[in-house]
Amino acid sequence: MDTFEAITSRRNVRAFESRPIADTDLDQILEAARRTPSSRNTQPWDFVVVTERERLEALSEVWRGAWHVAGSAATIAIVAPDGDRAAVQYDLGQVTMTIMLAAAALGIGSGHALVTDHDLAASILELPTDRFCAWLISLGYPADGPLRPIKRPNRREFDDVVHREHW
Repeated sequence: MDTFEAITSRRNVRAFESRPIADTDLDQILEAARRTPSSRNTQPWDFVVVTERERLEALSEVWRGAWHVAGSAATIAIVAPDGDRAAVQYDLGQVTMTIMLAAAALGIGSGHALVTDHDLAASILELPTDRFCAWLISLGYPADGPLRPIKRPNRREFDDVVHREHW
């Protein structure tokens, strides 16, 4: 799948088939994430890949909207240094989208989840005390069929969003 097709096919997937994701595909997604640009090249992230069912089920409890993590084939926890959490949010957003687009290019669905119970996430992931889990990206093959370009996305109209030269 080319880049634009991955962009137009990517959607939030929260129900997954039971089949696993090949380690080579997970590594390709993680390599794309590792190469994501960041402010001043600080690369303020680490990734914890979770595939153990019990741990996925436990992670699904870190936020009420993270239920889809329990049924994923794998989930990538995006971990960042504790401290000024607001300062790294732009970089974490970039790496989140890189992960989701890299997955889509491989036909793998993804869904994002916030983490609100940071202590629980840290315990489940066995994080060092100077780190926190910011986001979870669940991955798997969509239960409702393969990813394909969305013909009529639920988005604002192009001409309503795009302004040229001035407003």
